[in-house]
Amino acid sequence: MNVHEYQAKELLAKFGVGIPAGIAALTVEEAVAAAKQLPGPLYVVKAQIHAGGRGKGKFKELPADAKGGVRLAKSIEEVEAFAKEMLGNTLVTVQTGEAGKQVNRLYVTDGVDIAKEYYLSMVVDRATSRVAMIVSTEGGMDIEEVAHSTPEKIATITIDPAEGFMPHHGRAVGYALQLTGDLNKQAGKIAEQLYNAFVALDCDMLEINPLVETKDGNLLVLDTKMSFDSNSLYRHPDVVALRDETEEDPAEIEASKYDLAYIKLDGNIGCMVNGAGLAMATMDIIKLNGEFPANFLDVGGGATTEKVTAAFKIILRDPAVKGILVNIFGGIMKCDIIAEGIVAAAKEVNLSVPLVVRLEGTNVQLGKDILANSGLPIVPANDLGDAAKKIVAEVRAVA
Repeated sequence: MNVHEYQAKELLAKFGVGIPAGIAALTVEEAVAAAKQLPGPLYVVKAQIHAGGRGKGKFKELPADAKGGVRLAKSIEEVEAFAKEMLGNTLVTVQTGEAGKQVNRLYVTDGVDIAKEYYLSMVVDRATSRVAMIVSTEGGMDIEEVAHSTPEKIATITIDPAEGFMPHHGRAVGYALQLTGDLNKQAGKIAEQLYNAFVALDCDMLEINPLVETKDGNLLVLDTKMSFDSNSLYRHPDVVALRDETEEDPAEIEASKYDLAYIKLDGNIGCMVNGAGLAMATMDIIKLNGEFPANFLDVGGGATTEKVTAAFKIILRDPAVKGILVNIFGGIMKCDIIAEGIVAAAKEVNLSVPLVVRLEGTNVQLGKDILANSGLPIVPANDLGDAAKKIVAEVRAVA
């Protein structure tokens, strides 16, 4: 689950993290009122969407030379003008794809005199079971290019959660950012505050870009992105309350109601698989055979007829889908149960595209018999390679 920048900053402020004053706005009038409550005379008007690259983004409805989704305003009048241009229009960034995202919220903040920009982020390093704190002296909009061209300018500090954040971690952050004196101490303090927030809120990613040094010698969080481990949200109703469903794909929202892991992609072959690793392999082999997956969909280890039916409906909601590949390995889930679900779902949704099913594992022969006796035009497959070839052939035959 993701949240907007202003929501992430409100959460971080509870842990003592220094952030510039700012107010969220849903209308032009609210944006103007927000600016009037800030010290000024400089203001920053930020489009609030769940995607990075806003500063370099372009609005579909505006001229090509128009400014992006993060703008510096030198007056209340400019705040009003920028708000009118942004709200309701579609912002396209490197992370949104060509479709872009409509801007429905703004964040108006106080301007900051920046002396230097830094980068700091945290993710869970599953290889070491530690929190990886990633820092760089080269913060700002081009951090991806820094990672690609000059990776030596990025340092990683790992923190054992059993030990927690220790003073030497703070000193390592300050050293990596090449800070001395009071700024070095500030870096250690803010790193600890961010770590505490990361752990307490069950984040799976926290990115500060940029972390800025102001001309009066303070470190402030100027922009932040935060996402949370969905498995831990039951512990954080306050975080769940921040969810903005207008930023999410309607099919993904529907899938979450049935505990289905679904992500829409750009291909034409729908996939329904149990297990994330098997789903990734299924998508890879479809591409290897010359077509592209239309989605990632993991029904999990305990799929019921209801879940399978919901999965079919979600897949078929995408008009780009020209065929469906079901790839199930029956371990905890028995193949005969999943076969019954497939048959029931196919009948309920009045399936009109080719369907190839590969079953393996517990009660596999029972499952194959159910499919064969269903009276439906279900194409059986012997293994994953066979399944991929058959669904590609079926899709191309009706194209």
